[in-house]
Amino acid sequence: MVWTVEFTKRARQGAGSLPKTARQRLLALVLLMSESGPVQPSMSNYGKLKGKRDAYHCHLQKGSPTYVVVWEVRDKRIKIIEVTYVGTHEKAPY
Repeated sequence: MVWTVEFTKRARQGAGSLPKTARQRLLALVLLMSESGPVQPSMSNYGKLKGKRDAYHCHLQKGSPTYVVVWEVRDKRIKIIEVTYVGTHEKAPY
């Protein structure tokens, strides 16, 4: 069964302001998550967020600035992943 990947309003706005390369990597990540779920260890600097259950992050583009994406599992039973943040590392909510 396929996972549904949804974006919060804040994440959607952040994704729209990404540079082209980072936006392409975000699209690739979303496709991977929809096919195989929220755990994506092949992504750069992937990790589980401490203190939050079923929340993860990874880097889309290194350098200055570094762009990151944060997501969490909203419902394991019906397989929903929600992307909660897309943007620079400095403003990331972790």
